Amino acid sequence: MAPRPDNGAPLLDVQGLSAGYGGRQVVFDVDFTVGEGEIVTILGHNGAGKTTTLKSLFGLIRPLSGSATYGGRDVLGRAPADNVRGGMSFTPQEHSVFPDLSVLGNLKLGGETTKSKDVAAERLGRVYELFPILEERSDQLAGTLSGGQQRMVSLGIALMSGPRLMLLDEPSLGLAPSLVNQLMDTVRRLADDDNISVILLEQNLAAALDHADRAYIMRSGRMILEEPADTMRARGHWWDLF
Repeated sequence: MAPRPDNGAPLLDVQGLSAGYGGRQVVFDVDFTVGEGEIVTILGHNGAGKTTTLKSLFGLIRPLSGSATYGGRDVLGRAPADNVRGGMSFTPQEHSVFPDLSVLGNLKLGGETTKSKDVAAERLGRVYELFPILEERSDQLAGTLSGGQQRMVSLGIALMSGPRLMLLDEPSLGLAPSLVNQLMDTVRRLADDDNISVILLEQNLAAALDHADRAYIMRSGRMILEEPADTMRARGHWWDLF
């Protein structure tokens, strides 16, 4: 995937982000950007600080320092509900659906951010267009779906909020290779067709680099490298970066 042209200020500009838990710092002075309609993947081992970075941006944990300018406004430290209303979504790697609700019930919860029935119906139609199996199983309890189908529901919940920026934490985790490719193709469609920006955390390097525009490597809580995804994919091996 060729890098997108620079059309001006990025949608998201993170500078000097530091964060941690219970007084233990795990993210150190992180800088990165995400453009409009761009997929940026952050790669690294478990414990590298990737999820902490996303949680800090979304307001799930309080950052220690730094700034995050989203749509021209510094939003670091803003509450998650305000971030959702502002066009951000966060899809965690686990516990990403409500198992005792139907597929449709899950999706309707995601659409609670709009009071317009027409807008909600339009968003639901888009979700069903992307994931036809969810329409077929709209009355089925989400907890009885396969892992891949639950991941589709979790993405559908995010899309029902009408995001400009999606934060995806290892969406390929536990999925068969064929489902990984299907899921990543859908994320690429959202960027290309809907102009949705995406931060994609992944350990599946090949799948992420095949679909992203740019890639960052995170190691021990620090960003150590940023390259176009094509350039990083051409390396052929990445063991030296981790």
